[in-house]
Amino acid sequence: MRANYLFTSESVSEGHPDKVCDRISDEIVDLVYREAAKTGVDPWTVRIACETLATTNRVVIAGEVRLPVSLLKKDKDGSVAKDAYGDPAVNPAKFKAAARKAIKDIGYEQDRFHWKKVKIDVLLHAQSADIAQGVDKAADHGNSEGAGDQGIMFGYACRETPDLMPAPIYYSHRILQLLAAARKKGEGDAAKLGPDAKSQVTVRYVDGKPSEVDSIVLSTQHLDESWDSAKVRSVVEPYIREALGDLKIADDCKWYVNPTGKFVIGGPDGDAGLTGRKIIVDTYGGAAPHGGGAFSGKDTTKVDRSAAYAARYLAKNVVAAGLADRCTIQISYAIGVAQPLSIYVDLHGTGKVTEDAVEAAIRKTMDLSPSGIRRHLDLNRPIYAKTSAYGHFGRKAGRDGSFSWERLDLVKPLKDAIKA
Repeated sequence: MRANYLFTSESVSEGHPDKVCDRISDEIVDLVYREAAKTGVDPWTVRIACETLATTNRVVIAGEVRLPVSLLKKDKDGSVAKDAYGDPAVNPAKFKAAARKAIKDIGYEQDRFHWKKVKIDVLLHAQSADIAQGVDKAADHGNSEGAGDQGIMFGYACRETPDLMPAPIYYSHRILQLLAAARKKGEGDAAKLGPDAKSQVTVRYVDGKPSEVDSIVLSTQHLDESWDSAKVRSVVEPYIREALGDLKIADDCKWYVNPTGKFVIGGPDGDAGLTGRKIIVDTYGGAAPHGGGAFSGKDTTKVDRSAAYAARYLAKNVVAAGLADRCTIQISYAIGVAQPLSIYVDLHGTGKVTEDAVEAAIRKTMDLSPSGIRRHLDLNRPIYAKTSAYGHFGRKAGRDGSFSWERLDLVKPLKDAIKA
């Protein structure tokens, strides 16, 4: 391990074009789970993989779904309508409403991207039977369903911040969260900021620990066309300093605030957005590996999402249990196969026990089949829209069951398994 170095991570705001798409896709996931609960449909049967594209006053929602009847189109006789391929046809109305509500909450009322005026196409269709058969093969929910796809997922935790996250991504997120909150509350000149923004923080590490901030980059949309970079810095700097808290800003720290000058045209009007293009922002800011799969828009039979949450949950509990100061966990799956093909642990030379011991303890303390993860973390619920911006990890577990993978309730079971 290097002791002295610089490391940089970036974050993007909820109004970034790609994040607008992530938000819409996750609102669709939540919509399906809510409608299932409302109509008495077993949440274990929910299936959705939803992708969103956004550009100037246009949103396209596409993907495959298995929906409650309440979200299907009806014929005049009350029966479920069929699409051109003979599958149940989707009623687009509630999906469009969910997208408009998300765009409004983010804050877009621009002439060329307005929550009320944007044209929305809903191109959702039935899930592939070939995929469904691998996931649904369990006779009942006491058995283990197959993984919805092959893939590798990573989890990571370290002692750099209170939430056991790497410092650069933690502070990059926090800067944008504070600015967004101030914008929405209408605090002074912050009310004139726009929804689209990006942050970047470079941290200097000394003896392997965060020591000071070496550089800060912030580009934020602003609604007042007369503002220049200096004006924007005067507005955002207090929030940046608040976000960094006790982490020292170097005396010679380099500040780059709106370095290109004016930033008035923002969001999907300035640049097209797509679901799943900010996966490093969603995870650990590059401080840990990423398996490559996006999270947003997917129900939790998709191990891209559920197993990444489980891997973070395990890594965080390993570190919180004092078994190591840093922990990376990899889990791999094959489509249609329930149990992981492999579990790999790296304690980066900080372990108080061996990696083999931790791997064995993980297998004893948690069922890592997709159904086991969904049961353990209670994932079959509408909790995903709030994950779509400012990271899926390092957040506070909510009373509604959101961010359950951030709980520390596996500390004692892991310690007991190590001792056994």
